[in-house]
Amino acid sequence: MMPATENEPPSSLSDPRLQQLEHWLREELRLPYTALAPASSDASFRRYFRIQVPEGSHVVMDAPPEREDCRPFVSIAWALRDIGLNVPQVLEMDLSQGFLLLSDLGNSQYLSELDPNSVERLYGDALDALERLQLHGPSGDAAGLPDYDRALLLGEMELFREWLLQRHLGLDTSAEDAMLDHSFALLAEAALEQPRVCVHRDYHSRNLMVVEQDNPGILDFQDAVIGPITYDLVSLLRDCYIAWPRSQVEAWALDYRRRPAIGELCGEVSDEQWLRWFDLMGAQRHLKAAGIFARLWHRDGKPGYLADLPRTVRYISQVAETHPELDELNRYLHARVLPVLDAA
Repeated sequence: MMPATENEPPSSLSDPRLQQLEHWLREELRLPYTALAPASSDASFRRYFRIQVPEGSHVVMDAPPEREDCRPFVSIAWALRDIGLNVPQVLEMDLSQGFLLLSDLGNSQYLSELDPNSVERLYGDALDALERLQLHGPSGDAAGLPDYDRALLLGEMELFREWLLQRHLGLDTSAEDAMLDHSFALLAEAALEQPRVCVHRDYHSRNLMVVEQDNPGILDFQDAVIGPITYDLVSLLRDCYIAWPRSQVEAWALDYRRRPAIGELCGEVSDEQWLRWFDLMGAQRHLKAAGIFARLWHRDGKPGYLADLPRTVRYISQVAETHPELDELNRYLHARVLPVLDAA
């Protein structure tokens, strides 16, 4: 869920889902509200609206049941609130219709507030929250969360081949398929080597909100899984939407590893091994993200993420430059992919 500047109030005349939502609010919840307005854009079929009520504001999620399942959002929201994380409170719900009424964490994204003066404070808060998630969040086979297994890791990276290389760039990858298969397998194995924790799976500057108390507010956690310990860390520090110097990112990553409780989770892991995990996990994530950004345009008609493609693919290249086992992938990116993205 990505809060955005509010636009003119939407019209329900040509939007049956919006009519249904307004009926739920007014007739079923008997909620006196005004000024229903878009509250976000989203890389899914969910929509969010902000409404004004006498005591302030709430956010309403519209998740068409044939496209989205609200139940993971609800159950994970309760679990994360139980461990003291600041996530939206589920105030009312109608799962059959796909509607949730949520508390409002505001519209101040980390992305709009991050700068060299604020980054240490904001990332410090985000890393504290991440530590709490990894130490106390749902974990193990009894958690009820999916496993971030090899099939899921490989399936995510396939999005890069299918949607970015073949569909978006129009490339015939038959000569490179063996190299891509090898690279994807290597990245999946590196992920599976790592200690397993609760993984938010989208822990970045568009899903973290700057709030006055219990910063940050955390959104978009419904796809949480049990998986590699560096996944959320690299999502935050090598964000697809904002970049920091490599030396600073590595220093933040190592400082996090040296937290006593995180060190206990990791066991005897050297700094070198930790940074290898961090790098290769980032490459896996950015391959997935690049594929998703292309799919959002070609399948869903959402062009807003195309501008983030060069940064995202360049992250992959920067990692491949320092890991010889990814040298062929790096040469391919420089020869065939980055020139086209940079020109666009």
